[in-house]
Amino acid sequence: MPDPEETIGLIAGGGQFPLLVADAARKHGTRVVAVAHQGETDSALSEKVDEIAWIKLGQLGQLIKTFKKFDVTKALMAGSIAKKKMFEMRPDLKGLAIMSKLAIFHDDDILRSVTAEFAKEGIEIVSSTLFLPDLLAPEGCLTKRAPTKNEWKDIRFGWKIAKELGRLDIGQSVVVRKKTVLALEAIDGTDATILRGGALAKEKAVVVKVSKPKQDLRFDVPCVGMETIAVMKRVKGAVLAVEAGHTLIFDRSEMVAAADKEKIAVVAVKSC
Repeated sequence: MPDPEETIGLIAGGGQFPLLVADAARKHGTRVVAVAHQGETDSALSEKVDEIAWIKLGQLGQLIKTFKKFDVTKALMAGSIAKKKMFEMRPDLKGLAIMSKLAIFHDDDILRSVTAEFAKEGIEIVSSTLFLPDLLAPEGCLTKRAPTKNEWKDIRFGWKIAKELGRLDIGQSVVVRKKTVLALEAIDGTDATILRGGALAKEKAVVVKVSKPKQDLRFDVPCVGMETIAVMKRVKGAVLAVEAGHTLIFDRSEMVAAADKEKIAVVAVKSC
């Protein structure tokens, strides 16, 4: 945890995570300087931080300029950026310089290159869970209903597939049933993957979402929440399995209650 008198930079994407980070940091007494993305970040963030600048995706030079203006030496990334927006990106010169060096536009390649560029400017990228470690999934079954013996077979099967998918830096979740792969996450995201796989399963789909084999907790940490359960309800899904200690769970109590209502088993495991 940083010194309360320090300033933390917040690179904000969409969703509630940036808002939660801002609240937790300021509760700790830390000054928050946010750089938010137009069309992605919730405008409510403006009321939760000390300073904020709005940029378009890819304006890395403007992002760094903002942090240096407010003497930010440590920053974290929180929130999602719709992967489809990559095709709409209009990088500035600094962003273009990084993109031109990449052979493949994988998430980790981009983020590590951006992190290295920040380091050159004297800005350290720290863990996204720095102020909110309790959001990480605890090991064990979180719901009243535990997976059945056959569902555990699907979890173990899906785990291996999901880990390989993560190793290739393509996605983090798979949908399986009866040891058959029904859907793999790609650029469309987890919810769309559940809908695709669930439609093929008809019912009782098992969703497995894991971290990448060498997950960097500074960015791209898997996350689930109320929306995940809502999507599973639509396809009559049966199990949600996530990786303990490497998955963010938002609104945990509400999510578990919603899962219990639908008799969806939610389990967090260390490994399979």
